[in-house]
Amino acid sequence: MQSRQENTGASSTASSKLMAVDDEADITFTLKKALEQSGFSLDVFNDPIAALSNFKADYYDLILLDIKMPQMNGYELYQEIKKKDDKIKVCFVTASDVYLESLKQRFPTMELGCLIRKPIETDDLVKRINKELFESNKG
Repeated sequence: MQSRQENTGASSTASSKLMAVDDEADITFTLKKALEQSGFSLDVFNDPIAALSNFKADYYDLILLDIKMPQMNGYELYQEIKKKDDKIKVCFVTASDVYLESLKQRFPTMELGCLIRKPIETDDLVKRINKELFESNKG
């Protein structure tokens, strides 16, 4: 099992293992293609329950979670994943400010941390991921 890049001291995109969870298959297909071409290793899931079942503690460096999904929203999935791995880094992805506001009210103590708004250009997404992976490791 691959260790987290912060544990190995690696600072290159190529060593970063990501998970993306979005109920829209076209989104995960596009993410996988774009991020793998940018040097990341990416596992994708269209079902949050399957993502949770397949999640491995200390394996992923960062997870991209769609906020609005059936069965389990991104915040609920995040809470369950944190029970398995309290050090995992997460970026929430949303296209809807309205849904984001309702979730902020529903989960007032939840830290947003990284929030990515759809649509996003690949270059901007890669920069944001690298910022979360590497700048938050400093200090």
